[in-house]
Amino acid sequence: MINNFKELISAAKEQTTMKLAVAAAQDEDVLTAVCGAAEMGIVEPILVGEMVKIKEIADKSNLDITNYVIIEKTDLTEAAREAVKLVSSGKADFVMKGLIDTSILLKAVLDKEIGLRTDSLLSHVMVYQVPSYHKLLFLTDGGMNIAPSIDEKALILRNSVKAAHAMGIESVKVACLTAKEKVSSKMVATIDADKLKEMGANGEFGEGVIVEGPIAFDLAVSKEAAKIKKFESKVAGDADILLVPAIEVGNGIGKALTYMANAESAGIIMGAKAPVVLVSRADSHEAKLNSIALGSVIAAHK
Repeated sequence: MINNFKELISAAKEQTTMKLAVAAAQDEDVLTAVCGAAEMGIVEPILVGEMVKIKEIADKSNLDITNYVIIEKTDLTEAAREAVKLVSSGKADFVMKGLIDTSILLKAVLDKEIGLRTDSLLSHVMVYQVPSYHKLLFLTDGGMNIAPSIDEKALILRNSVKAAHAMGIESVKVACLTAKEKVSSKMVATIDADKLKEMGANGEFGEGVIVEGPIAFDLAVSKEAAKIKKFESKVAGDADILLVPAIEVGNGIGKALTYMANAESAGIIMGAKAPVVLVSRADSHEAKLNSIALGSVIAAHK
Protein backbone atom coordinates (compact mmCIF):
# COMPACT_ATOMS: atom_id res chain seq x y z
CA MET A 1 0.00 0.00 0.00
CA ILE A 2 1.32 3.43 -1.00
CA ASN A 3 0.95 5.76 1.99
CA ASN A 4 2.48 9.00 0.72
CA PHE A 5 3.85 10.67 -2.41
CA LYS A 6 7.43 9.72 -1.63
CA GLU A 7 6.34 6.07 -1.78
CA LEU A 8 4.35 6.80 -4.96
CA ILE A 9 7.44 8.21 -6.68
CA SER A 10 9.47 5.19 -5.53
CA ALA A 11 6.82 2.77 -6.82
CA ALA A 12 6.73 4.55 -10.19
CA LYS A 13 10.53 4.32 -10.43
CA GLU A 14 10.62 0.62 -9.60
CA GLN A 15 8.04 -0.53 -12.14
CA THR A 16 8.43 -0.80 -15.90
CA THR A 17 8.86 2.65 -17.43
CA MET A 18 5.57 3.81 -18.96
CA LYS A 19 5.35 5.74 -22.23
CA LEU A 20 3.62 9.10 -21.81
CA ALA A 21 2.07 10.96 -24.76
CA VAL A 22 1.86 14.71 -24.09
CA ALA A 23 -0.76 16.61 -26.11
CA ALA A 24 0.49 20.10 -27.10
CA ALA A 25 3.75 19.74 -25.19
CA GLN A 26 4.78 23.39 -25.82
CA ASP A 27 4.08 24.35 -22.19
CA GLU A 28 7.00 25.25 -19.93
CA ASP A 29 5.54 23.93 -16.66
CA VAL A 30 4.32 20.67 -18.17
CA LEU A 31 7.52 20.10 -20.12
CA THR A 32 9.61 20.69 -17.00
CA ALA A 33 7.56 18.17 -15.01
CA VAL A 34 7.67 15.61 -17.81
CA CYS A 35 11.44 15.95 -18.16
CA GLY A 36 11.82 15.59 -14.40
CA ALA A 37 9.75 12.40 -14.44
CA ALA A 38 11.77 11.09 -17.37
CA GLU A 39 15.08 11.76 -15.59
CA MET A 40 13.75 9.69 -12.66
CA GLY A 41 12.94 6.84 -15.02
CA ILE A 42 9.21 7.13 -14.39
CA VAL A 43 8.17 7.82 -17.99
CA GLU A 44 9.45 7.77 -21.54
CA PRO A 45 7.93 10.92 -23.09
CA ILE A 46 6.46 11.27 -26.54
CA LEU A 47 5.98 14.99 -27.17
CA VAL A 48 3.23 15.99 -29.58
CA GLY A 49 2.95 19.62 -30.63
CA GLU A 50 4.85 22.51 -32.20
CA MET A 51 8.43 21.31 -32.47
CA VAL A 52 10.00 24.79 -32.70
CA LYS A 53 8.23 26.01 -29.56
CA ILE A 54 8.99 22.80 -27.68
CA LYS A 55 12.69 23.15 -28.46
CA GLU A 56 12.67 26.86 -27.57
CA ILE A 57 11.18 26.08 -24.16
CA ALA A 58 13.67 23.26 -23.63
CA ASP A 59 16.62 25.54 -24.48
CA LYS A 60 15.31 28.35 -22.28
CA SER A 61 14.75 26.02 -19.31
CA ASN A 62 17.91 23.92 -19.84
CA LEU A 63 15.87 20.75 -20.44
CA ASP A 64 17.52 17.92 -22.33
CA ILE A 65 14.96 16.51 -24.78
CA THR A 66 17.54 15.15 -27.22
CA ASN A 67 16.39 11.54 -26.92
CA TYR A 68 12.64 12.20 -26.81
CA VAL A 69 10.32 11.40 -29.69
CA ILE A 70 8.74 14.65 -30.93
CA ILE A 71 5.77 14.53 -33.29
CA GLU A 72 5.01 17.74 -35.15
CA LYS A 73 1.38 18.86 -34.83
CA THR A 74 0.72 22.60 -34.95
CA ASP A 75 -3.06 22.32 -34.78
CA LEU A 76 -4.28 21.72 -31.21
CA THR A 77 -7.11 19.39 -32.22
CA GLU A 78 -4.70 17.31 -34.28
CA ALA A 79 -2.20 17.29 -31.41
CA ALA A 80 -4.87 15.94 -29.07
CA ARG A 81 -5.97 13.29 -31.55
CA GLU A 82 -2.40 12.18 -32.22
CA ALA A 83 -1.56 11.89 -28.52
CA VAL A 84 -4.72 9.89 -27.83
CA LYS A 85 -4.15 7.74 -30.91
CA LEU A 86 -0.70 6.83 -29.62
CA VAL A 87 -2.35 5.38 -26.52
CA SER A 88 -5.25 3.63 -28.27
CA SER A 89 -2.80 2.02 -30.72
CA GLY A 90 -0.55 0.78 -27.91
CA LYS A 91 2.40 3.05 -28.72
CA ALA A 92 1.95 4.93 -25.44
CA ASP A 93 0.53 3.90 -22.06
CA PHE A 94 -1.22 7.09 -20.95
CA VAL A 95 -1.77 10.69 -22.00
CA MET A 96 -1.19 14.12 -20.47
CA LYS A 97 -2.67 17.54 -21.20
CA GLY A 98 -0.24 20.23 -22.29
CA LEU A 99 -1.01 23.71 -23.66
CA ILE A 100 -4.51 22.81 -24.78
CA ASP A 101 -8.08 23.25 -23.59
CA THR A 102 -9.35 20.32 -21.57
CA SER A 103 -12.43 20.05 -23.79
CA ILE A 104 -10.30 19.48 -26.89
CA LEU A 105 -8.33 16.68 -25.27
CA LEU A 106 -11.41 14.98 -23.79
CA LYS A 107 -13.18 15.14 -27.15
CA ALA A 108 -10.32 13.11 -28.60
CA VAL A 109 -10.38 10.73 -25.62
CA LEU A 110 -14.10 10.08 -26.26
CA ASP A 111 -13.76 9.77 -30.04
CA LYS A 112 -15.40 6.52 -31.17
CA GLU A 113 -12.71 5.73 -33.75
CA ILE A 114 -9.37 6.69 -32.19
CA GLY A 115 -10.30 7.42 -28.60
CA LEU A 116 -10.21 5.64 -25.27
CA ARG A 117 -13.94 5.39 -24.64
CA THR A 118 -15.29 2.69 -22.33
CA ASP A 119 -18.76 1.97 -20.94
CA SER A 120 -17.82 3.98 -17.84
CA LEU A 121 -18.02 7.69 -17.12
CA LEU A 122 -15.03 10.01 -17.14
CA SER A 123 -14.43 11.37 -13.65
CA HIS A 124 -11.74 13.30 -11.84
CA VAL A 125 -9.88 11.77 -8.90
CA MET A 126 -7.65 13.90 -6.70
CA VAL A 127 -5.24 12.37 -4.20
CA TYR A 128 -4.10 14.45 -1.22
CA GLN A 129 -1.30 14.04 1.27
CA VAL A 130 -2.58 16.02 4.24
CA PRO A 131 -0.14 16.59 7.14
CA SER A 132 -2.90 15.98 9.69
CA TYR A 133 -4.19 12.74 8.10
CA HIS A 134 -2.59 9.34 8.50
CA LYS A 135 -2.69 8.22 4.86
CA LEU A 136 -3.40 9.44 1.34
CA LEU A 137 -6.93 10.75 0.85
CA PHE A 138 -8.80 10.36 -2.45
CA LEU A 139 -11.42 12.96 -3.42
CA THR A 140 -13.95 12.60 -6.25
CA ASP A 141 -15.44 14.24 -8.24
CA GLY A 142 -14.56 17.89 -7.77
CA GLY A 143 -13.43 18.55 -11.32
CA MET A 144 -15.71 17.13 -14.01
CA ASN A 145 -19.22 15.95 -13.16
CA ILE A 146 -21.35 18.84 -11.91
CA ALA A 147 -24.39 17.23 -10.26
CA PRO A 148 -24.14 13.47 -10.82
CA SER A 149 -27.16 11.19 -10.63
CA ILE A 150 -27.12 8.08 -8.44
CA ASP A 151 -26.07 5.97 -11.44
CA GLU A 152 -23.27 8.41 -12.26
CA LYS A 153 -22.14 8.47 -8.64
CA ALA A 154 -21.85 4.67 -8.77
CA LEU A 155 -19.59 4.95 -11.83
CA ILE A 156 -17.54 7.71 -10.21
CA LEU A 157 -17.13 5.52 -7.13
CA ARG A 158 -15.99 2.56 -9.23
CA ASN A 159 -13.41 4.73 -11.00
CA SER A 160 -11.96 5.93 -7.70
CA VAL A 161 -11.84 2.38 -6.33
CA LYS A 162 -9.78 1.35 -9.37
CA ALA A 163 -7.34 4.17 -8.64
CA ALA A 164 -7.14 3.10 -5.00
CA HIS A 165 -6.50 -0.52 -5.97
CA ALA A 166 -3.67 0.62 -8.26
CA MET A 167 -2.13 2.30 -5.21
CA GLY A 168 -2.15 -1.03 -3.37
CA ILE A 169 -5.20 -0.40 -1.17
CA GLU A 170 -6.96 -3.76 -0.82
CA SER A 171 -9.69 -2.82 1.66
CA VAL A 172 -11.06 0.45 0.28
CA LYS A 173 -13.13 2.60 2.63
CA VAL A 174 -15.49 5.01 0.89
CA ALA A 175 -17.32 7.88 2.59
CA CYS A 176 -20.33 9.24 0.67
CA LEU A 177 -20.33 12.79 1.99
CA THR A 178 -23.47 14.66 3.00
CA ALA A 179 -24.36 17.34 5.56
CA LYS A 180 -25.97 14.87 7.97
CA GLU A 181 -26.03 11.17 8.78
CA LYS A 182 -29.79 10.59 8.64
CA VAL A 183 -31.60 9.93 5.38
CA SER A 184 -33.92 12.83 4.54
CA SER A 185 -36.35 13.20 1.66
CA LYS A 186 -35.39 16.88 1.59
CA MET A 187 -31.73 16.06 0.89
CA VAL A 188 -31.20 13.98 -2.24
CA ALA A 189 -27.55 13.45 -1.36
CA THR A 190 -28.53 11.45 1.74
CA ILE A 191 -30.84 9.22 -0.28
CA ASP A 192 -28.13 8.57 -2.86
CA ALA A 193 -25.54 7.89 -0.17
CA ASP A 194 -27.81 5.37 1.51
CA LYS A 195 -28.37 3.60 -1.81
CA LEU A 196 -24.63 3.51 -2.55
CA LYS A 197 -24.02 2.03 0.90
CA GLU A 198 -26.57 -0.68 0.13
CA MET A 199 -24.91 -1.36 -3.23
CA GLY A 200 -21.56 -1.66 -1.47
CA ALA A 201 -22.98 -4.09 1.07
CA ASN A 202 -24.24 -6.20 -1.84
CA GLY A 203 -20.73 -6.36 -3.31
CA GLU A 204 -21.50 -4.22 -6.36
CA PHE A 205 -18.23 -2.29 -6.03
CA GLY A 206 -16.04 -5.32 -5.51
CA GLU A 207 -14.68 -7.42 -2.71
CA GLY A 208 -13.22 -5.50 0.22
CA VAL A 209 -14.89 -2.19 -0.68
CA ILE A 210 -16.69 -0.71 2.33
CA VAL A 211 -19.13 2.10 1.54
CA GLU A 212 -20.50 4.35 4.26
CA GLY A 213 -23.17 6.99 3.90
CA PRO A 214 -24.72 9.32 4.48
CA ILE A 215 -21.77 10.64 6.46
CA ALA A 216 -20.44 14.15 7.12
CA PHE A 217 -16.85 15.19 6.46
CA ASP A 218 -15.82 15.37 10.12
CA LEU A 219 -16.92 11.80 10.81
CA ALA A 220 -15.21 10.50 7.66
CA VAL A 221 -11.78 11.80 8.68
CA SER A 222 -11.89 12.03 12.50
CA LYS A 223 -12.26 9.09 14.88
CA GLU A 224 -12.58 11.57 17.72
CA ALA A 225 -15.57 13.27 16.08
CA ALA A 226 -17.17 9.88 15.44
CA LYS A 227 -16.65 8.90 19.07
CA ILE A 228 -18.17 12.13 20.37
CA LYS A 229 -21.19 11.78 18.07
CA LYS A 230 -21.44 8.03 18.80
CA PHE A 231 -21.23 7.19 15.09
CA GLU A 232 -19.96 3.65 14.63
CA SER A 233 -18.50 2.64 11.27
CA LYS A 234 -15.37 1.01 9.89
CA VAL A 235 -15.03 4.03 7.61
CA ALA A 236 -15.29 6.72 10.31
CA GLY A 237 -11.94 8.44 10.84
CA ASP A 238 -10.27 6.12 8.34
CA ALA A 239 -11.77 6.96 4.92
CA ASP A 240 -9.69 6.32 1.81
CA ILE A 241 -12.13 7.92 -0.61
CA LEU A 242 -14.40 10.92 -0.14
CA LEU A 243 -17.23 10.77 -2.67
CA VAL A 244 -18.82 14.21 -2.91
CA PRO A 245 -22.46 14.87 -3.88
CA ALA A 246 -21.68 17.75 -6.27
CA ILE A 247 -18.74 19.46 -7.92
CA GLU A 248 -18.86 22.52 -5.62
CA VAL A 249 -18.28 20.33 -2.56
CA GLY A 250 -15.30 18.56 -4.11
CA ASN A 251 -13.83 21.77 -5.46
CA GLY A 252 -14.18 23.48 -2.09
CA ILE A 253 -12.73 20.64 -0.04
CA GLY A 254 -9.83 20.19 -2.45
CA LYS A 255 -8.84 23.87 -2.46
CA ALA A 256 -9.25 24.08 1.30
CA LEU A 257 -6.88 21.13 1.73
CA THR A 258 -4.34 22.73 -0.62
CA TYR A 259 -4.43 26.32 0.58
CA MET A 260 -5.44 25.96 4.23
CA ALA A 261 -4.06 22.56 5.22
CA ASN A 262 -0.79 22.58 3.20
CA ALA A 263 -1.73 19.38 1.41
CA GLU A 264 0.28 18.03 -1.51
CA SER A 265 -1.78 16.64 -4.36
CA ALA A 266 -2.00 14.65 -7.56
CA GLY A 267 -4.87 14.45 -10.04
CA ILE A 268 -6.03 12.06 -12.71
CA ILE A 269 -9.03 11.44 -14.95
CA MET A 270 -10.37 7.89 -14.71
CA GLY A 271 -12.99 6.04 -16.73
CA ALA A 272 -11.08 5.80 -20.02
CA LYS A 273 -8.99 2.85 -21.23
CA ALA A 274 -5.93 4.65 -19.87
CA PRO A 275 -5.45 7.38 -17.26
CA VAL A 276 -5.46 11.00 -18.41
CA VAL A 277 -3.15 13.38 -16.54
CA LEU A 278 -4.80 16.77 -16.22
CA VAL A 279 -2.83 19.47 -14.40
CA SER A 280 -3.62 23.10 -13.68
CA ARG A 281 -1.25 26.02 -14.19
CA ALA A 282 -1.79 26.76 -10.50
CA ASP A 283 -0.46 23.32 -9.54
CA SER A 284 3.01 23.24 -8.02
CA HIS A 285 5.88 21.47 -9.74
CA GLU A 286 5.57 18.72 -7.12
CA ALA A 287 1.85 18.31 -7.86
CA LYS A 288 2.53 17.93 -11.57
CA LEU A 289 5.25 15.34 -10.89
CA ASN A 290 2.98 13.51 -8.45
CA SER A 291 0.22 13.44 -11.09
CA ILE A 292 2.56 11.94 -13.68
CA ALA A 293 3.70 9.31 -11.18
CA LEU A 294 0.07 8.56 -10.30
CA GLY A 295 -0.81 8.14 -13.96
CA SER A 296 2.20 5.89 -14.45
CA VAL A 297 1.27 3.61 -11.55
CA ILE A 298 -2.37 3.37 -12.65
CA ALA A 299 -1.34 2.70 -16.27
CA ALA A 300 0.98 -0.08 -15.15
CA HIS A 301 -1.74 -1.57 -12.96
CA LYS A 302 -4.23 -1.55 -15.84
